[in-house]
Amino acid sequence: MTSGNPFGQVLVALVTPFTADGEVDWPGVEKHIDDVIAAGADGIVVTGTTGETSTLTDPEKIRLVEVGKDVAAGRAKIITGGGSNETAHAIELYRHSEQAGADGIMIVTPYYNKPTQAGILTHFRMVADATDLPVILYDIPGRTGVPIQYETILRLAKHPNILAVKDAKGSFSEVSRVLNQTDLMYFSGDDANILPHLSIGATGLIGVTANIAPAPYRTMVDAVNRGDLKAATEAHRQLEPLVRAVMTHVPGTVAAKYILHGLGRISSPRVRLPLVGPEEWEAALIEDEIDHVRGIPGVDFQNFRPDRNAAAGGALPKVAGTTR
Repeated sequence: MTSGNPFGQVLVALVTPFTADGEVDWPGVEKHIDDVIAAGADGIVVTGTTGETSTLTDPEKIRLVEVGKDVAAGRAKIITGGGSNETAHAIELYRHSEQAGADGIMIVTPYYNKPTQAGILTHFRMVADATDLPVILYDIPGRTGVPIQYETILRLAKHPNILAVKDAKGSFSEVSRVLNQTDLMYFSGDDANILPHLSIGATGLIGVTANIAPAPYRTMVDAVNRGDLKAATEAHRQLEPLVRAVMTHVPGTVAAKYILHGLGRISSPRVRLPLVGPEEWEAALIEDEIDHVRGIPGVDFQNFRPDRNAAAGGALPKVAGTTR
């Protein structure tokens, strides 16, 4: 990790493995966390978008932090994502996550209710005030409906607990402006643009495709750290068809689980409704992209056995996600 960075640089936006009936596969969670850490991840974001936070219960979210801490055993930082679009609920979740041992929290912009920038500022400040953990702001207007405006980021940067931004907005000029005017760290939240983000000063990545292939991201980040653009670019090129397979045709969670299951690394590709597995034509597109993947360390697609039937549909868990 770089000096003063409490999060790591290669962070996996972890999928939450489920059983075929949609319950959390706890042994599968442990195995998957161990796998990605062994392959080079130094940070794990549990209960984020990719972890299906919207359909996890609060007790499941807290247990994911506990399991992550146990499995990581100091090898990687455990960051809890998700949060809530209700400020009081978000505060409660993050306090419990801190008690469960989380190393940091990632707070997403309140979604659906589309607050003003004043509301966004107040939400982030109050959640950050409620915990002693370091905070990553998650700026993803495509999901939340509202961006964190540049001026709001500058104001939030003054909070002692707010140390970083996960950027899925795609404004490289804004990233450069914020990096020039604050001490905030930036993490790329767009798998296709990780190397461009790193090239302008980002600290690292929080990636979906890293569930499948953490090793080339480790290579990329280490190469950037030592100023080796050639090696970083080669890792980027290696990953490009896999990133297309994961991030283009269906939600990243769905594709990542489909591929991980096809590789034999999780027991089921099941997602919870309203997410569903890829339809036949979507699965075919994912598989076509995978045909172009070559030479990624730690990933052998010669043994890829996708199961469209196992992935079909979505699960209704026995206990619905709680509000509070």
